[in-house]
Amino acid sequence: MDGPYLLFLGDARDDLAAKSAKGVLVWRPERCLAQMSLPGCKTTLGLTEMTPGEAAAKGAKTMLIGVANAGGFIPDTWTGSIVASLEAGLDVGAGLHARLGDIPAVKAVAQRLGRTLYDLRHPTREFAVGKGSKRPGMRLLTVGTDCSCGKMFTSLALEKEMRKRGWKADFRATGQTGIMIAGDGVSVDAVVADFISGATEWLAPANDPDHWDLIEGQGSLFHPSYAGVTLGLIHGSQPDAMVVCHEPTRAHMRGLPDRKLPSIKDCIAATEAAAHLTNPKAKVVGLGLDTSRLSAADADTLLQRTADEHGLPACDSVRTGVAAIVDRLA
Repeated sequence: MDGPYLLFLGDARDDLAAKSAKGVLVWRPERCLAQMSLPGCKTTLGLTEMTPGEAAAKGAKTMLIGVANAGGFIPDTWTGSIVASLEAGLDVGAGLHARLGDIPAVKAVAQRLGRTLYDLRHPTREFAVGKGSKRPGMRLLTVGTDCSCGKMFTSLALEKEMRKRGWKADFRATGQTGIMIAGDGVSVDAVVADFISGATEWLAPANDPDHWDLIEGQGSLFHPSYAGVTLGLIHGSQPDAMVVCHEPTRAHMRGLPDRKLPSIKDCIAATEAAAHLTNPKAKVVGLGLDTSRLSAADADTLLQRTADEHGLPACDSVRTGVAAIVDRLA
């Protein structure tokens, strides 16, 4: 997609609902021109609010839908904004399960004006089933106690830290936001279940012995809605190392108020047990905590306490960086 972007927030109900837009802004700020919100939106990126016409006049090339919702659908209330963006001269990109081109009004306007619709979540190729065969190269997978708890940010931070040290390292995107940031990848939750592990093997193939693939995790083994995606990623990535991500202020699984979060200890045990199917030496090497809702002092205390409790480096990819985890891999 051509930048700069007009980031569409729609009627996002909270910060997590706009995690795609926020991720692009943090990791590709040079491509983010403005934001567009609908009435009822409960979050902001801190960018200038613009209409599609205003953004196009300032040089925007693509309206990027930065909202993630349960089920990945495109509400009827967004159609007017999508059409207005096309009419203003912008292409439109989305990472949702629903396809932009399946909306008759959107498809008609895009075809009439020669605009491009980018459905980033949908693979453009087929995959083989996973084999679990040993392959060279080093791979690290981020996993979590829940959804939306920092797996993508931690993976990107690890890539940045490794490259700063001169290591061979590549972030491998497995979700729509990661693909928006990296420019390529496979949204594994849009892959037919039998082929998730195979898609991951394709995404992180055999490589140089000293090369690291940082594979973005999805969902959680403990989340009833998405555990299957997580398991396919674990088996297909055949990880040498894993980092468990956790949001310490969360009272329950995202979207499931009656289900409590697992402990970090239980997550480590279950993840290592699952990973040993394709790599018997797989182990958790660090913890990534999202402490954004804590004060600096409380975050420091929690990170130290968590590190001491589990005997592993505990980092916040934004607040502290992940150098301590990379040190463990040296």
